[in-house]
Amino acid sequence: MRSADGTRLHARVFGPDDGYPIVLAHGITCAIEVWAHQIADLAGDYRVIAYDHRGHGRSETPRRRNGYSLNHLAADLDSVLDAALAPGERAVIAGHSMGGIAITSWSQRYPRRVAQCADAVALINTSTGDLLRDVQLARVPAALAATRVRTAGSLLKTFGATPVPKLADRANRRFVGYLAVGAAAEPEVGELVYRLFATTPPAGRGGWARVLVDGLGAQHISLSNLQVPTLVIGSTQDRLLPINASRHIADNAPQLAEFVELPGGHCAILECPAEVNRRLRSLAEGVGRQRISS
Repeated sequence: MRSADGTRLHARVFGPDDGYPIVLAHGITCAIEVWAHQIADLAGDYRVIAYDHRGHGRSETPRRRNGYSLNHLAADLDSVLDAALAPGERAVIAGHSMGGIAITSWSQRYPRRVAQCADAVALINTSTGDLLRDVQLARVPAALAATRVRTAGSLLKTFGATPVPKLADRANRRFVGYLAVGAAAEPEVGELVYRLFATTPPAGRGGWARVLVDGLGAQHISLSNLQVPTLVIGSTQDRLLPINASRHIADNAPQLAEFVELPGGHCAILECPAEVNRRLRSLAEGVGRQRISS
């Protein structure tokens, strides 16, 4: 499919053609594959629609800096919904990390489409703003907190846009693992996360890193238009988007369905897949019962 600006987007559909739709939006430097546990579990009963953000996976990678913004993130999600859902059909829309930011950006910019396309949403290991305040790259005295935030932002933008040379593979692997994966995660989780990072085009990584660091400052994305049941999942050892970010969303969601705190790091969909799957099923079943009763 193509987004509003013509960028080619890649999506895949799993499960029965007549199944209730669940849409999955992955995080930065990932791809459809990161949802493997959820697809394997949910596609037995639901029509699961997963897509690659621009600059990721098999979607097109814009080369110009102006090809990335929160507006693009929202418009791409809307294009996927327009292509994948039948007229009048609504879905559960789930986003991990940047995928969650896609959902909240979409709700802010396309309020009428929320009522048309969403029965409920799930926001997993994500944030609505103040992106760098709690990121745990290094602990410093309170007096140096502002410097730490600026340094973290510069590091994430630079690291995100840099090609991955073989000589630095081990150091890069450790850094990505430290940020994205909890200490108790199985080794294959870290391996998958790093492989997805390394195979994401540097232009895509850098473009989105700039957007998230520069575009999500102290001012938060408004949740006022997200007038649907909202599942919020955070992880207690998340170093990239610590649990405070999820708590903020839970405190401000207009229709909070459930707030879940899981153990582990930033990748709850890989580190605690059974629990995430159970909560997504419960959300889908809940809105299903609501549709029947109404």
